[in-house]
Amino acid sequence: MRTVTANQNDTLDLVVYRYLGDQQGLVEQCLELNPKLANQILLQAGQKVILPTVAVKQPKKQTIQLWS
Repeated sequence: MRTVTANQNDTLDLVVYRYLGDQQGLVEQCLELNPKLANQILLQAGQKVILPTVAVKQPKKQTIQLWS
């Protein structure tokens, strides 16, 4: 887990996307770690957000087969 600082008028899903990407279920995990954020739409500048530890997915290398 790591703690990050929100910018003024950030939303929780924006903070999660900024630091962790768009994997499914991350906002829900973040809400479990930060239950007080569930009642807020916008975060205040300087507000601390605890982010879950997630495995980083390696991008799949795209290949083209020229001959079958």
